[in-house]
Amino acid sequence: MNRLSRIDAADQSRVGHDWWRGAAIYQIYPRSFRDSNGDGIGDLPGITERLDYVAKLGVDAIWISPFFTSPMADFGYDVADYCGVDPIFGTLADFDALVARAHGLGLRVTIDQVYSHTSDQHAWFIESRASRDNPKADWFVWADAKPDGSPPSNWQSVFGGPAWTWDARRGQYYLHNFLSSQPQLNCHNPAVQDALLGVARFWLDRGVDGFRIDALNFAMHDPLLRDNPPAQPDGKPRTRPFDFQQQLFNQSHADIPRFIERIRALTDSYDGIFTVAEVGGKDAEREMKLFTSGEARLNSAYGFDFLYARQLTPAVVARALNQWPDAPDIGWPSWAFENHDAPRALSRWCAPDQREAFARLKVTLLAALRGNIIIYQGEELGLTQVEIPFEQLQDPEAIANWPLTLARDGARTPLPWQAQSEQGGFTASSAPWLPLGEENMARAVDRQDNDPASLLNLTRTLLALRHQIPALRNGTCEVVLADEARLVLRRTSGSEVVLAVFNISAAEIGWPDGLGTTGTPIFAVGGAEPGRLPAFGAVLIRESN
Repeated sequence: MNRLSRIDAADQSRVGHDWWRGAAIYQIYPRSFRDSNGDGIGDLPGITERLDYVAKLGVDAIWISPFFTSPMADFGYDVADYCGVDPIFGTLADFDALVARAHGLGLRVTIDQVYSHTSDQHAWFIESRASRDNPKADWFVWADAKPDGSPPSNWQSVFGGPAWTWDARRGQYYLHNFLSSQPQLNCHNPAVQDALLGVARFWLDRGVDGFRIDALNFAMHDPLLRDNPPAQPDGKPRTRPFDFQQQLFNQSHADIPRFIERIRALTDSYDGIFTVAEVGGKDAEREMKLFTSGEARLNSAYGFDFLYARQLTPAVVARALNQWPDAPDIGWPSWAFENHDAPRALSRWCAPDQREAFARLKVTLLAALRGNIIIYQGEELGLTQVEIPFEQLQDPEAIANWPLTLARDGARTPLPWQAQSEQGGFTASSAPWLPLGEENMARAVDRQDNDPASLLNLTRTLLALRHQIPALRNGTCEVVLADEARLVLRRTSGSEVVLAVFNISAAEIGWPDGLGTTGTPIFAVGGAEPGRLPAFGAVLIRESN
């Protein structure tokens, strides 16, 4: 199947087998992007209506979070039909129209795939739990109770409580690493892998250009069901039983890369497909490299270096970049400062009176990183975390762990399109599924679209620069300096060198010793210029190699 004919061939930076290398990807959370039918929940036609806005931003691709048939216990990450569209989001025809419109605008379309678990309402699980000898009896992880009736192991779920639930139909426990309504698939079983590859093929045949694979390091477990050992205290508060263990046996099995190689073999049979894994946990760096090493595994992976960081410091950036050198057999990284699972970065990383300046520094830094960059919807507007009252919470993790919670709902609030419109132009309903937040209404798209000085237009300018300058898009990256306040990166492609100089602090600081000032400035924020670094200032300087 040739997808290149579906993409605007005039823009050569967006076509070809490796179109994704250095790409900018825009994450769309369907429930909160745009509601087209007035039920208070965003949908696929709503996304299609506003794809012109996304294309104008200058990104290469969109990533759409789950829209599959689901009871929505975990808002789509509990899949009841991998090949269906949930009615709240639309139909398969709506998805096809979305893909066609995106491709017409030169945008690639990537979607989530959830291979570690399903919903307990999925037909596979309903059959599996019916007996111990049906054709899908071993498609999920079942185990007998211990002699005293307790669960087969001490494993704990991410969302709190034991990772095992008793099922009277089979007289066994089933494993779930997340909610009890998200039973764990037995991806050790080749038939399960075959079925999941069939799902991938279904969406590839509908024209998608890639997959973001959710929680991939949870795809396989230790078949011996050995207990996890206790974790040593690390100084961080423990809000869940999960935090008290080393996750050695309930995830990260050594056979996962073999399954990954089957995924890659399938995607390589199509043109220009991008695969990226989400990898969390304390061993994320090793696993991300393992999942992306060589040419037979995934194209990229991203972890949580920035998503859960309480502060953005030069050391945090340097440590993340240094983990991914431009070296043989080292995979290609992807970076995100925000997403649907993490509190908004501007609410984590700076004081309220610093947000305007910090947001400009932040997007300049993101555009200067080596790797793919992922922009979460509303990040280009400077949206902040919305405080959601307990009685309006939707997220099961937030409800279970209240008040010590990641507060994912506050980052999932609807996108404001029109500042003066009721519900921000997101919906005609008087009751959107989450409140938009009064502070974010002032940052609506219509307020920023035609303002040359807005963060939205600054983001457009930076993404255009990243496309135009090979050193920024896919050049090598050297961390020249990372002290308490200053970060200096050297991006190089052939004879082209770009120095990216940042002051990640609220006070003016001296220009780094030994750093030249004779290059040509190509972009700056915060009043920075060669030789001067005001608070939250940044400057990109082109040098000759």
